Amino acid sequence: MVTTSVSQNKQLFIPKNFIKVLILSIVLLGLSVLASLAFGSRTVGWTELVNGLFHPDVQSHGANVVRQRIARTVFCMMCGAALGVSGALMQSVTRNPIADPSILGVNTGAALFVVCGISFFNIGSASQYIWFALVGAVITAIFVFGIGSMGSGGATPLKLVLAGAATSAALSSLVMAIMIPRSNVMDQFRFWQVGSVGSGNWDSISIFIPFLIVGLLIALFAAPALNAIALGDEVATGLGVRTGTLRLIAAFGGVLLCGVATALAGPIGFIGLLATHVMRLVIGPDLRYIIPMSALSGAIILIISDVCGRLLGQPGELEVGVVTAFIGAPILILLTMKAKVRSL
Repeated sequence: MVTTSVSQNKQLFIPKNFIKVLILSIVLLGLSVLASLAFGSRTVGWTELVNGLFHPDVQSHGANVVRQRIARTVFCMMCGAALGVSGALMQSVTRNPIADPSILGVNTGAALFVVCGISFFNIGSASQYIWFALVGAVITAIFVFGIGSMGSGGATPLKLVLAGAATSAALSSLVMAIMIPRSNVMDQFRFWQVGSVGSGNWDSISIFIPFLIVGLLIALFAAPALNAIALGDEVATGLGVRTGTLRLIAAFGGVLLCGVATALAGPIGFIGLLATHVMRLVIGPDLRYIIPMSALSGAIILIISDVCGRLLGQPGELEVGVVTAFIGAPILILLTMKAKVRSL
């Protein structure tokens, strides 16, 4: 997408605090993973945690609880990473600092197609959810970008957000219209709709992995050219970037990651928006570093949210989609009050 001369001349330096932020993020991810394995409806001690992880011959109740939580924790980490990277891609493609799969209506489009699949095609497995959610996410993204591109000025950030909000409201009405007359569909759909990682298992992870790898590879390969787009389309074109093709590929990567995460865990909001904002504020705008760090921060935020939901909802649990809103909204408000949001 970018000519060789551009890649040679456009050298971007490593952010001065990148190494510190990377080390801190890895430490926080490790601590959040340990917390996810240790805390829940039954809290396990350090000995049980070690036995569950490293001593398969030990069959105590606490060790078995830890082993059962491993799949959920891995699944949660993958969903957070996918949503974080999806948010970074969508913000870059639209040059909109508040773009997010939930704000642009992609989550709602995926939800509409899932409820249609449940209602009219009797789907019920994760592998079936994925394809319906992906089709819904792609169609919704195309529709929102099409509406947001109409009129003078093309696809401005404000027009895309307004198009996403209007589309999301309309699709939500369709979801309710399909569900309300069908009580069996409502029972099946309402648990998925809240957004939860509690159903994460090794089967879900095996389904998730190839989509996650493809989405991450698209994001990483597109990152240098997306940096050029941040300078403006005319500048990017002059540097050898095919802006239309790049936006299409990057948007597909974002929709793919969001659609699969939504299919398997439900429409979890705020992760892509918050994870990318935090990293942009602390390490700068270079997408070569923003994208992998958004994956790390998205995983951390979602795992911590899941742990908080388990602790606050004892003896049951609060769904993680509810917790992310309570955690994400105040933090984002605090960030915007203390620092000016960087322009993309």
